[in-house]
Amino acid sequence: MSILAYNGGAVVGMKGNGCVAIASDKRFGIQLQTIGLDFDKIFEVGPKIYMGIPGLATDTQTVNQRMKFRTNLYELKENRPVSPKVLSAMISNLLYEHRFGPYFVEPIVVGLDGNNEPYISTFDSIGCVSEPEDFVAAGTCDDQLFGMCEALWKPNMNPDELFEAVSQALVNACDRDAISGWGAKVYVIEKDKVTIRNLRTRMD
Repeated sequence: MSILAYNGGAVVGMKGNGCVAIASDKRFGIQLQTIGLDFDKIFEVGPKIYMGIPGLATDTQTVNQRMKFRTNLYELKENRPVSPKVLSAMISNLLYEHRFGPYFVEPIVVGLDGNNEPYISTFDSIGCVSEPEDFVAAGTCDDQLFGMCEALWKPNMNPDELFEAVSQALVNACDRDAISGWGAKVYVIEKDKVTIRNLRTRMD
């Protein structure tokens, strides 16, 4: 089993029309043994910026803490909030700095920039960034997530359609993966609000 799959988990991000969504499962496990059902993999960086970090649970928490420190330092120094693109560059730098002893994580950044344009990006474990125009997926069931997202994503979805698409993609992908699932959390980010919903999934 890959070290990235040791604790299980999955995160997906998706673009809509003036909105963006990110969702993750809630399971925390050790290989096939489930330990907890409310493990956070999505973290708020700013009012309209979120970061999802699937992978090894200890590295998830470490990368989140280091990024909190770096974003606070950036905002103090620059006297302005961090943007999604700047956050992506900071994560890429952090991961590349540790390329000889990498963090076992595959972060995802979603958010709205200063013009309320949706932005998503994802990284490998040494910081190579990808900025697609439709969706991103990471975690143990990313193959299933890519298949579901290909089937459900369409351009210019409104917030309700986006929520439905990202929820169905995550729930159905997790149903086909033994080490992720046990509930899901979905964030839909719009220019004036963030909607957070908890989903029930199969509990077997």
